[in-house]
Amino acid sequence: MKIHQVKAKPSSYQKRRRLGRGISAGQGASCGKGMRGQKARSGAGPRPGFEGGQQPLYRRLPKLKYFPKVNSKEYMAVNVGHLATFESHAEVTPQTLQEAGIIHQIKAPVKILGDGELNVPLTVKAAAFSRSARAKIEAAGGRCEIEGQS
Repeated sequence: MKIHQVKAKPSSYQKRRRLGRGISAGQGASCGKGMRGQKARSGAGPRPGFEGGQQPLYRRLPKLKYFPKVNSKEYMAVNVGHLATFESHAEVTPQTLQEAGIIHQIKAPVKILGDGELNVPLTVKAAAFSRSARAKIEAAGGRCEIEGQS
């Protein structure tokens, strides 16, 4: 058997609905669309989600609370307590965090969070810092630098 010889079973074919061809055809006169109204007219009907002038569901929902942000940024979180393992006056970057085994892969930008204590002055380069993390790093005598800026 060759590919051009493959055909569907004759029972799988369905006849096309012939609309408006008289009462005996089963779909005569109004073609099964009822009497009047927007959906009975020729051409496209109302668009999907249209609710006749009422505020549609897709416009109402984002106004409710607790919906996730549409373009939220995903960060890899590293706590200040993990940075205490570095030597004094070291420069901490995502690459050095990976080499130290604090993060396994650099999948997303790194954000430093304020959990833990830091007594060593460090220069930390990351995409973002929480307020408490920035305060703890600067209180220890270190600096916070946002990556891409100097």
